[in-house]
Amino acid sequence: MKANGIPKKWRISAMVLASALALAACHGKDDTAGQQMPPPVVSVVTAQPTTVTVSTQLTGRLQPIREAQVRARAAGILQKRLFAEGGYVKAGQPLFQIDNAPYVAQLDTAKASLATAEANLAKADADVMRYRPLVAANAISKQEFDAAIAQQRLARAQVQSARASIKTAQINVGYAYVTAPISGRIGKALVTEGALVGQGDVTQLALIQQTDTLYVDLNQSAQQAMKVRQAIAEGKMKMVNGNPEVTIYLDDGSEYPEKGRLLFTDMTVDESTGQVSVRAEVPNTGNILLPGQFVRVAIPEAQIDNAILIPQQAVSRGSQGDTVMVVNADGGFAPRPVTIARQQGNNWIITGGLKAGDKVIVDGLSAVQMTGAKTVKTQPWKGNQAAAPAQQPAASQPAAHAASGSKSK
Repeated sequence: MKANGIPKKWRISAMVLASALALAACHGKDDTAGQQMPPPVVSVVTAQPTTVTVSTQLTGRLQPIREAQVRARAAGILQKRLFAEGGYVKAGQPLFQIDNAPYVAQLDTAKASLATAEANLAKADADVMRYRPLVAANAISKQEFDAAIAQQRLARAQVQSARASIKTAQINVGYAYVTAPISGRIGKALVTEGALVGQGDVTQLALIQQTDTLYVDLNQSAQQAMKVRQAIAEGKMKMVNGNPEVTIYLDDGSEYPEKGRLLFTDMTVDESTGQVSVRAEVPNTGNILLPGQFVRVAIPEAQIDNAILIPQQAVSRGSQGDTVMVVNADGGFAPRPVTIARQQGNNWIITGGLKAGDKVIVDGLSAVQMTGAKTVKTQPWKGNQAAAPAQQPAASQPAAHAASGSKSK
């Protein structure tokens, strides 16, 4: 049967095809809606206010807490070396023996002079005792008695002089045995047996260094010190009281296991360098450190309360200010201006613009910008921001702004 010239079976097939196409179109719309891109994932750190200790890292050379040059105080031929080179010696320990025969002879001469003076004094005392009753009886003249008194006084002076000569001779005999002035490590002998020492000059024989504790003298920029003091005066920082501990870093960047101690900071600025002197004391158990070695010393100077540590890469720095991207509770995000105090390791110390609990984007922001997403999904950042503060203390100078629109790496 035909209708309008079209067979009935064809009309039925067309209706079925149209229904199938409509159904397929409906399914296509559902699939497109179901395949919408999920929000991109970004890594964030959660702002946590804390107290940050601001430190200055300075470089200095280690030197022994005590150093003594062993010198020959008596002239003569060096006969013996009485110590092991490079070993430990105690104060008063004999180190060298110089030929003391001339000094022993001088001592014997001085003793003989004392005996003669004591004999003369005994005779003078006897004369005075004998003349005293005679002058009272006018048996001798007063002039003779006065001469006896003068002779007695001269004899006493000769005795004192002889005793002083003995002391001098004894000292010279003692100088012939060169002893250690301090306890410590002694280096190599600078002279050998048979050398003539102390002849016209005080010959140096060895060097002793006390190395169980070392000093490190440092120089700090007066400008740095002034900035810290100004921040303390303005209430932005708190002073670290007492003699704070200092951390020592070796040439390879490793941290020395023992803490040092800050002794003093000079209050006078060197006019030629514009720096102030700083001295620290470092224990040297086992003599690991060596005098003359260069080290870096991290010296705590002040504390910043309610500061927040944020990885440097999370902060965009420009001429208009510093900003971070903060994720809202609904997944949206927006820039937030922040105030940077200074650098600490791989982090910035933030003192304004953030509060506890704010989620700051560290990684993944570039992907968000490429997709144009309006919301994000967050995950904790798994970088090394926790380890950075322990590796390097906060620097003492404020961080300088980078070029406009640049990103800290």
